[in-house]
Amino acid sequence: MQYYCNSLTSYQRFITRTVKVGNLTIGGGNPIRVQTMTTTDTMDTDATVAQVIKCIEAGAELVRITAPSKKEADNLANIKAALRDKGYDTPLVADIHFTPNAAEIAATIVEKVRVNPGNYVDKKKFEQIEYTDAEYIEEIERIRERFTPLVLICKANGTAMRIGTNHGSLSDRIMSRYGDTANGMVESAMEFLRIARSLDYHQIILSMKSSNPQVMVHAYRLLLQQMQNEFGECYPLHLGVTEAGDGEDGRIKSAIGIGTLLEDGIGDTIRVSLTEDPELEIPVCRDIVKRYNGQAANLNSASILPIDKLTYNPFEYKRRTSSTVLNIGAGQVPVVVADLSHLEVISRECLIAIGYTYNSATDKWSISDAAADYVFTGTKLIDFDLPGTLRIISSDLGLSSNNESTKYFPIFNGDDYLSAQHKNSALNFVMIDCYSVSTQVSDEQLLQIAKDTTVVFCLSSQLQHAMPAVRRMLVKFMELGIDSPVILMTDSNNKTTDEHLIHFATETGALLLDGMGDGICLSVSADVYNASAGKMANLSGRNYNSNSSVEQFLNATSFGILQATRTRISKTEYISCPSCGRTLFELQETTAKIRKVTNHLKGLKIAIMGCIVNGPGEMADADFGYVGSGVGKITLYKGKEVMKRNIDSEVAVDELIQLLKENDAWIDPMQH
Repeated sequence: MQYYCNSLTSYQRFITRTVKVGNLTIGGGNPIRVQTMTTTDTMDTDATVAQVIKCIEAGAELVRITAPSKKEADNLANIKAALRDKGYDTPLVADIHFTPNAAEIAATIVEKVRVNPGNYVDKKKFEQIEYTDAEYIEEIERIRERFTPLVLICKANGTAMRIGTNHGSLSDRIMSRYGDTANGMVESAMEFLRIARSLDYHQIILSMKSSNPQVMVHAYRLLLQQMQNEFGECYPLHLGVTEAGDGEDGRIKSAIGIGTLLEDGIGDTIRVSLTEDPELEIPVCRDIVKRYNGQAANLNSASILPIDKLTYNPFEYKRRTSSTVLNIGAGQVPVVVADLSHLEVISRECLIAIGYTYNSATDKWSISDAAADYVFTGTKLIDFDLPGTLRIISSDLGLSSNNESTKYFPIFNGDDYLSAQHKNSALNFVMIDCYSVSTQVSDEQLLQIAKDTTVVFCLSSQLQHAMPAVRRMLVKFMELGIDSPVILMTDSNNKTTDEHLIHFATETGALLLDGMGDGICLSVSADVYNASAGKMANLSGRNYNSNSSVEQFLNATSFGILQATRTRISKTEYISCPSCGRTLFELQETTAKIRKVTNHLKGLKIAIMGCIVNGPGEMADADFGYVGSGVGKITLYKGKEVMKRNIDSEVAVDELIQLLKENDAWIDPMQH
């Protein structure tokens, strides 16, 4: 097994064991399956059946239903019978937390059960306990004793199982030995998998979910490596970023985590966890997987050079070492380059879309936290004074190559740079098309260009499988010892907002998660821009962002990708669960209400969890938590500590604000 997948330069599905889930086959090179989870009360048979049908008709190939106790597990029989009577035979999955007896009932009814090894036997009390080796082995035997009945029931009934580790609900025992790490996530699942294998039960799918795409990706890679080393084979993987949120942020975060793995051929089934109605998750899933299923998977990557030795560690985050050119590279946060080249005329008003607002009365600029650092203007001139933090990239070499220019900086094609007569004395951008054109810049030319300490490389690829091509070029830079900063350039020819978000998040997010990239520049093709008249309304399949310009959309997406990869924080982050039958309040409405009053708190992570199952565990890395603890009741957390218990939901948002104030985490919106 090379590294953690079959190839890092050519698209190859990683072939796992085949698992049958009812009439559906998962793994073994079968198409990547898409699934979702209901949000209704499982005891409301009619509502649950109706929602399952909506999901199936939207394209779901599996539908998961929560079964938190025996009564819900029993009622799965009524739900399944009603669906079969209506002619629907899509496999059902029971979602189990804490209650082995519910899992054992469900395993006799539905086609698959999902258990969380962090809370199926172990209880999480957030206690640090030191275990001797003998005590640890004793705990494993306790798990074997409690888990074995479920395995035998599944084996007898032909029921599949997902062993689904969640980063936020690792048991105290795992935390005590492995810490809050991807390695701990892997070991949590492996303990259960070893027991199942010892009982000759193999109808197993695994998942390693986290609200942090960085942790999630590392955990899946480590799991594949561990299974291959220990068993010589791998079980199918279900991919998902848990509690991704809603709107653009939820789609970006999901596409980064899921897409990074799918790009390397990893993953057999996916779910996009959005704080929206479950049937709305399915189109997003389908947009993500369509590139990798069927003919679309025959991606052109033959021209990419193979990698003989990996020059970075794919199992932990470390940013590539780079030099500094002005404000790009080294310890600087990644810069955002806005593409304004499609505009006929660039005025002060045009800069509002990229975070700058001009006040003519005071002759001053207001700069937002999500303001672009550079603008690419093509050959157009800007005839007004710019805000002090903004610089221009121009392809008018006569203007921008002026040694004295501190306003305009030139951008060259790689093969033109060495012969260029005039360059800027402070900063020059050099574009490299990675492995997609017949004439490539040679290693000797790259080294010669990189000797110029004013150069920032702009890497892109016209190959359909572009990310591995850019990654391969960055590995080449590391092999050659080139430490020049790198801007990741990605163009999209897609049509809908979701397709653009997924394309950008996958292509650039996958590289940023591996520490590659000192900046980001997103753009749409001229054909797409002209067809849309520069407005997202004509690009969008939905209307959540339909009023923005393309420039505003691209700028927001750039900052959204950097936020999701934890490489540049520019706004509040919400860890919001997708709702299920356990949810104790109206999640979408509450999420919107909390966003409205807290979205100015840059860098703060707020978790909004529908119930205690997805509460203190799933919000692992949140600063503050808002968790349903009973019907109409909310418990507020600071980190993992309960601060206010069982507050009436009518006043809970106000109480959250008060809690933020008490902990010096609140800034008045007017001051901001």
